[in-house]
Amino acid sequence: MAAGEAVREMRSRVVLGEFGVRHAHTTDFPGNYAGFDDAWDRSRFEKGFRVDVVQMEEDSLEFDMVGIDAAIANAFRRILLAEVPTMAVEKVFVYNNTSIMQDEILAHRLGLIPITADPRLFEYRNQGDEEGTEIDTLQFQLKVKCTWNPSASKDSSDPNQLYLNHKVYTKHMTWVPLGNQADLFCEGSIRPVHDDILITQLRPGQELDLLLHYVKGIGKDHAKFSPVDTVSYRLLPDITLLQPVEGEMAEKLKDCFSPGVIQIQEVKGKKVAVVANPRLETFSREVFRHDELKKLVRLARVRDHYIFSVESTGVLPPDVLVSEAIKILMGKCRRFLDELDTIQMD
Repeated sequence: MAAGEAVREMRSRVVLGEFGVRHAHTTDFPGNYAGFDDAWDRSRFEKGFRVDVVQMEEDSLEFDMVGIDAAIANAFRRILLAEVPTMAVEKVFVYNNTSIMQDEILAHRLGLIPITADPRLFEYRNQGDEEGTEIDTLQFQLKVKCTWNPSASKDSSDPNQLYLNHKVYTKHMTWVPLGNQADLFCEGSIRPVHDDILITQLRPGQELDLLLHYVKGIGKDHAKFSPVDTVSYRLLPDITLLQPVEGEMAEKLKDCFSPGVIQIQEVKGKKVAVVANPRLETFSREVFRHDELKKLVRLARVRDHYIFSVESTGVLPPDVLVSEAIKILMGKCRRFLDELDTIQMD
């Protein structure tokens, strides 16, 4: 490989070798390479940067962010995890709990139940406030009592037939409006995201009588406030066949990769392997186990092409979460620039 090609590969690809990973560190900073102008240029960045939505469903989103550094990608991920606010249980007032589950464990389980309340419509509760108001608190009641089922068969041993309300689900949680909240939010708009989350189980004579206060918070204060089930990113796979792979070798090569990555095509009566969709590859590096194949393929990842996967808890749609994370990142940048201006003035 020529020196120029080696430099271009180092600048644009993270290469996965048989015994290690090459060019994983960032090198595109001014003066690092002779003949390359790596000074910051806004117009060049705007030309190379883009966001492509690949797949969007009700609670999940996959999109590509191209033309950024790993530091920005990771900052964006951490903001989604820990700085986009949601509503979660802060206080549980236990008036009666005769179940076998301790108050602390019950409160912990309740703290992890997401509700369909837009956190942008609420304020943060002031530290030290014992009682919330309509602008910073949502109140739910959980009042359930288990009883015998009078119509159950005497020979039955099935708890679902013998008992009534023996399984406490999130559907038993009832929203209790504070102040003018009943006028601001339509009926049924404030509720648990899922009605079938099992909270605990009861037996006849046991009951729960709880009051829950939901408040606004962020994930870096407590994980219960995190708006996502998971958010991750990976670099776009880049697979290059260094020479034609035909016949049985093509079939063998296909089996070394994830389904759909390598396809077999008929070319002049011969089976020839082609790279169809490298995006699907997970890079198990199975190909390096075969001496006859490992020198025919180069495995790499595109350095500045990030594939993001965002899975929401259901509180807000994933595209809204991404939008809010971008706003938070922009706010951080503005504060940093303001601090620089202050230092220069001093």
